[in-house]
Amino acid sequence: MTSRAVLFDFDGTLADTAPDLAAAVNRMRTERGMASLSAAAVRPYASMGARGMLRIGFGTTPDDPAYAGMRDEFLRYYAAAICVQTRLFDGMKSLIASLAKKSIAWGIVTNKSMRLTEPLVQALELAPDCVVGGDSTPHLKPHPASLLLAAQQLKLAPARCVYVGDDLRDIQAARAAGMRCVAVEYGYHGVDNPGPRAWNADAVISRPEELLEHL
Repeated sequence: MTSRAVLFDFDGTLADTAPDLAAAVNRMRTERGMASLSAAAVRPYASMGARGMLRIGFGTTPDDPAYAGMRDEFLRYYAAAICVQTRLFDGMKSLIASLAKKSIAWGIVTNKSMRLTEPLVQALELAPDCVVGGDSTPHLKPHPASLLLAAQQLKLAPARCVYVGDDLRDIQAARAAGMRCVAVEYGYHGVDNPGPRAWNADAVISRPEELLEHL
């Protein structure tokens, strides 16, 4: 079936947000007299957002009594400098232009909250046809609710949409939503799950422009 829309995960798929996520957690570490973490150390955890940053930065998990306060601190720092080093991945801008030429809609479906997603979309000068955040529905991926909401906003059957992501939960959400799914090799995968070729996606791409071959 011909695809009418492409939906992208944000962190690690559409944009390289890891540098600014790392800056926020390193600010917390610096204030506690700790050395900054390297970009290479932080990158594999970036797809997990605040949960991943606190895990690599302090070994803190959601079960820790201090987690909620540290999460709020991290999000405050991140929101204050959300698009300093963040960039679209190489080839993504031309891919979006190609989708427009083919009259294929595109959107963003992310677990990042809308209060963080919306200013980042604006700062990157993006104009997606829909944006669904982690708080747009009661459920986070791998639950399919956010993907189904995006299809509804686009007035398309889920089967006419392709979801592109860099994490196993992205593929699981797409499968549950009845969408085709494409995994990217250039993202932040590498923690708690095998590489994208083990996720049973419909396709795996190493560069954004390769997506056009699978629509």
